[in-house]
Amino acid sequence: MMQRLLKTGLCLGAAVLFTGCATSSGHTDYSAYKASRPRSIVVLPPLNESPDVKATYGMLAQVSYPLAESGYYVLPVALVDETFRQNGLTAAGDMHAVAPGKLREIFGADAALYIKVTEYGAKYRLLSSDTVVAATGKLVDLRTGTTLWQGAASSANSSSGNAGGGIVGALIGAAIAQAVNSTVDTSYKVAGAASNKLLSAGQPNGLLYGPRSPRYESD
Repeated sequence: MMQRLLKTGLCLGAAVLFTGCATSSGHTDYSAYKASRPRSIVVLPPLNESPDVKATYGMLAQVSYPLAESGYYVLPVALVDETFRQNGLTAAGDMHAVAPGKLREIFGADAALYIKVTEYGAKYRLLSSDTVVAATGKLVDLRTGTTLWQGAASSANSSSGNAGGGIVGALIGAAIAQAVNSTVDTSYKVAGAASNKLLSAGQPNGLLYGPRSPRYESD
């Protein structure tokens, strides 16, 4: 039965610096958001537009905490992913294509969060290595299909090598930093920072606080 419902709904270096930003175009209209008052959210596995195959689940693993801290009940992301897989949907694009009404019928959530990872992974330069994670998010009311909120955020970890000895030492340090970034999933930590910037309530043009938060505004 569920299968039919789903298918029919189609630290190394001289400096390690974390930076990031959350962005949204213009002023956010919260009227639909406030009228909807979602209490529970189902997070769909993110779409991956980066070349790193780890991006979808690296980001997915980070989203529950900021949403819960913002005052929402978040359906367990592993259970949601497994439900899709057990019913023949293994690609994030196919999961995102399921109609909002079907998602509500299956998971019972008030809203769905659609995430797209646009950057994920290391960018190597001559004297440094930058790990960047960038993503966009969209919150949709599953009862009406209305988009309640949209936003974007990014975070970066910049490692500059400096092993002494001028330019030669800098090159050696950069090579070591790049090797470490290749063997350690630095992107996973950066994804956590990007997720917090994207999904923590109370920021300019960000998510509103949910009903489980003491800062929730019911009016």
